[in-house]
Amino acid sequence: MDRGLREFRIRGVKTNIPFLMNVVHHADFKSGQATTRFIDNNPDLLKFVARKDRATKLLSYLADTIVNGNPFAKGHKPDKAFSAPPIPKYDHRVAPAKGTKDLLTEMGPAKFCKEWVAKQKRLLLTDTTMRDAHQSLLATRMRSFDMLAVADAVARRTPNLFSLEMWGGATFDVSMRFLREDPWERLRQIRAKVPNILLQMLFRGSNAVGYTNYPDNVVKGFIKHAAQNGMDIFRIFDSLNYLPNLTAAMQAVREDTTSICEGTLCYTGDILDPKRDKYDLKYYVRLAKELEKMGAHMLCIKDMAGLVRPFAAKKLVKALKDEVGLPIHFHTHDTSGLNASSYLEAAIAGVDVVDAAISSLSGGTSQPNLNSLVAAMQHTPRDTGLDPEALQEFSDYWASVRAFYKPFDTAEPYGTAEVYLHEMPGGQYTNLKEQAIGMGLGPRWPEIAHAYAEVNQLCGDIVKVTPSSKVVGDLAIECVARGVKPSDVFNLTGTKWSKDVTSMFEGWLGEPFYGMEAKKAADSRKKWNKLADAIVGKDGKRIKGRPGTHAAKINLADVRAELKGKLKKDPTEDDVWSYLMYPDVFLKFADFRKAHGDVSVLPTSAYYYGLRDKEEINVQLEEGKTLFVRLLNMTEPDANGQQTAIFELNGYPRHTTVTNKALAKNAVTKTKADPADPTQVGAPMPGMVASIAVSVGQKVKEGETLLTLEAMKMFAAVASPIAGTVSEIAVKISESVESKDLLVRLVK
Repeated sequence: MDRGLREFRIRGVKTNIPFLMNVVHHADFKSGQATTRFIDNNPDLLKFVARKDRATKLLSYLADTIVNGNPFAKGHKPDKAFSAPPIPKYDHRVAPAKGTKDLLTEMGPAKFCKEWVAKQKRLLLTDTTMRDAHQSLLATRMRSFDMLAVADAVARRTPNLFSLEMWGGATFDVSMRFLREDPWERLRQIRAKVPNILLQMLFRGSNAVGYTNYPDNVVKGFIKHAAQNGMDIFRIFDSLNYLPNLTAAMQAVREDTTSICEGTLCYTGDILDPKRDKYDLKYYVRLAKELEKMGAHMLCIKDMAGLVRPFAAKKLVKALKDEVGLPIHFHTHDTSGLNASSYLEAAIAGVDVVDAAISSLSGGTSQPNLNSLVAAMQHTPRDTGLDPEALQEFSDYWASVRAFYKPFDTAEPYGTAEVYLHEMPGGQYTNLKEQAIGMGLGPRWPEIAHAYAEVNQLCGDIVKVTPSSKVVGDLAIECVARGVKPSDVFNLTGTKWSKDVTSMFEGWLGEPFYGMEAKKAADSRKKWNKLADAIVGKDGKRIKGRPGTHAAKINLADVRAELKGKLKKDPTEDDVWSYLMYPDVFLKFADFRKAHGDVSVLPTSAYYYGLRDKEEINVQLEEGKTLFVRLLNMTEPDANGQQTAIFELNGYPRHTTVTNKALAKNAVTKTKADPADPTQVGAPMPGMVASIAVSVGQKVKEGETLLTLEAMKMFAAVASPIAGTVSEIAVKISESVESKDLLVRLVK
């Protein structure tokens, strides 16, 4: 009766079914004691709990995607139906074998690392397929649906893995912004399916999982919440190797959790090149010793761009093993096509753990091939103990899944030595390329890569990893979009640069390393300050020292109250931490969920491309509740651009009407600003109007911010080129604009 009422639909009076459900669940009714006064005596029968109506919301999303496409799939239409990915075989009746998670629970982090990890003869492996592999190859667009489908098999077929890297980095932002799913739910769901293998995340020190600097109490609170929800290893790094930025995060892991604190040194340069002595072997040994003193349980060599060449890897690992008493975890990217050899040399030198990706998502800007590495180590003292046949089944699965993500599969299909010139992190490569394409700069990618290298040298050759690498990338893209060379930055006084660029040069990411030798360090500092003066202005606000000491402590009770007002309901702990990381992104995500529900349960092909005519999918909302959805027909658009999708839902017809945006009436052609007329302020690049800072009739000064544009995670302030009065604002908040579209008109 309960399920029949829940699945029944009545057009008209919406209170009939909730009322009947209250009746059939009432104790008096179930016991047969209801009388003719039953309704009068039980006024609570007329208090109705709002229905989730999840099916209706999902149908509205599917209909909109069928008609208008997924805005993030760039208009890609698959030319044929996808085949179901082959999930590796496993016995669901058998519990997963004991693994590293069980050992960590038994021994605690310090004992586990010193007495187990450090004493293993076999080479331990971290599988990055669920995080850095797809961040590097597919612009971080992999959905939880595809990870969860294979997670049970991972737990049972590869229990000898050291860890699964499946969270952190760009995934937190992208989950909400582009995938419309909750990153916290991903963590809990994978934890539930993989109870025996350590789960690992990438944590950006004082930047947490964001692009800005957060107060210490936010950094610590986020770590505690992540650990409570299943995180075992926190790989903590700073984008400039500025170690003071790691103190709050490392302290939180050691004091507030039972997880592993993995202190990280980020590699750049070339320790074999005597001419590049800014980042020499002594520099990395010094960093490693400091991280050990700060309380790291393990030490990570984070080679985010794949710059550690094979013989450098052997030299670096040997030196660190000699100087530091911590297990060493080596992370690299295979952008050059050479870095599997770096792992082999590191293994000879005694590295404890390395990061690799399942073969079909390896190579290029991703990690080296895990399957091949396992084969290479067979019949040697460092044999990994992993099953090659099982790994091949996982490779077959991910190869099939990869086809879903074709619009984002933009990495070069071959290795390139160009990485030694631009030094772009592997995890940034496809994301920056997506950013360029989204801004209409895709064909100019070679210019952007060249500008990236130039900007790095303008900065004095800094460590480049998120968020510092994002600043280098943003500045490179802004220069190309504005039609200027990076060296022209010094002549563009009064220009408003993106928020992230300005923030770094104000000091909010910390201080870069200038060098050990006094004269070279002085030259490097001078170069940095010169660029900072050009970006921020000589009179601009600058901070010194650890940014966390300048960031005011955030009152979490106030944040919860503020968020309650915005959501119109009590926020969960997940909501609070997501909002603190990405306020605007989270609120847009919350609005989307309110309208369309939890779309993470949809198959990936349906999420990105909708349904084909007569295609049927199964959607599991929860254990024991599955929807069977079939597209029966699509009507032709009417005069107002309205189209109706006719579905079959669990055997019943359902109609959902949406607007065909391409056919909607009143399409407006935007006016272009005259670049020769300073009273006409045009868009410097394609994007969306994020905020407007002025109103008509307001007087503005030269250089004053008029509005802010958002373009693929980059915020750019648009400044007034002259002093005058605002006579017209030609755009609205959330409106999309193209380059040179008129934004504001001024009068002198």
